[in-house]
Amino acid sequence: MTDAPDAPSIDSTVVTTTTRDMDATRGQFVRWLNTVVPGAEAEVHELDAPSANGMSSESLLVEASWNEDGNRTRSSLVLRVAPPLTAVPVFPSYDFTMQFGLLSLIASASSVPVPTVRWLETDPAPLGAPFFVMDRVVGRVPPDVMPYNMGSWLTEASELERDQLQRSTLEAIAGIHGIDPASAIEALGPMPDDALRTHVSGQRAYYEWMRVNDLDEPICVPLIERALSWLDSHWPTKPGAGVISWGDSRIGNILYDGFTPAAVLDWEMAGFAPREVDLAWCIFLHRFFEDIAATFELPGMPDFLRRSDVEATYAEITGHEPQNMDWHLVYAAVRHANVMSRVKIRAVHFGEAEMPDDLDDLIMHRAALESMLDGDYWTE
Repeated sequence: MTDAPDAPSIDSTVVTTTTRDMDATRGQFVRWLNTVVPGAEAEVHELDAPSANGMSSESLLVEASWNEDGNRTRSSLVLRVAPPLTAVPVFPSYDFTMQFGLLSLIASASSVPVPTVRWLETDPAPLGAPFFVMDRVVGRVPPDVMPYNMGSWLTEASELERDQLQRSTLEAIAGIHGIDPASAIEALGPMPDDALRTHVSGQRAYYEWMRVNDLDEPICVPLIERALSWLDSHWPTKPGAGVISWGDSRIGNILYDGFTPAAVLDWEMAGFAPREVDLAWCIFLHRFFEDIAATFELPGMPDFLRRSDVEATYAEITGHEPQNMDWHLVYAAVRHANVMSRVKIRAVHFGEAEMPDDLDDLIMHRAALESMLDGDYWTE
């Protein structure tokens, strides 16, 4: 792998991740749990909104106890709560019924580790937004800030341990893809006739929402529009069949026990898509951090999650040879450009950043995406 030109720098601003009143939330959750579990006499001993990877739905860590089936239960829980509109959410909607159903399916239909889900609340009244409750899983996450490849427990690991983490992560992704997609109809709806077209249409809709929502005037991000046109003009001749797609398939969304997954997290972007959508996202998100490391002249982890290795290992695990990966890697970069532009707009809203004069600079990996469209980014 060679260094990408003009790789992105790290934005040092502190990003707002929640606007929630924790004291109020504590009381609201106790009252709600007492209605869900008769005679619960619930108590919340701790409630916290930790700094963590991701800025989509809010994750609240709760230590609670309650009476159930004649016993006093005390558990560490996680509340996944949809952010209020005042928090300028990253996504236009949060389908917790889908996430709850999909987690339940994955737990029952595969060996992929996911948190045990307990309760789903679709009524926004109790906490001000829909939410679901799952058991907390103990583990460690490769950090986003500072990126794990710039000094972390993962860079301190041996080559053998990193290889173990890489392979076990791809086994988890393959396990998700191996679930019968027909079994996900309750969570995801029916499989579309063209899973890739439907997925890309969703990204176009997200771009249209992102460039208008919470802004005084609509904006245009020329590079994203150029990339969307590139995707159309280079459309794969034979797109892969749709499978259950995690959607946010990166190691920063996995809790690890040692160097194997203990829980696969963050399912907001799940849906149906060809397998390559998840594979490309996994490869590109690591390369994104590698470009940052190159900017700071740091060694990074160039031998980890290499494109060729990921493709070969996935093929070995599943028997499926990844197809159209050049196209899918551009698509991953476009999806990331959409999300990062929204994150930047959100930071501007909270006074943590300024809107750039050149709107292509909303994209942290602008130079990488430009290079990919020009066909000179990937060298391995």
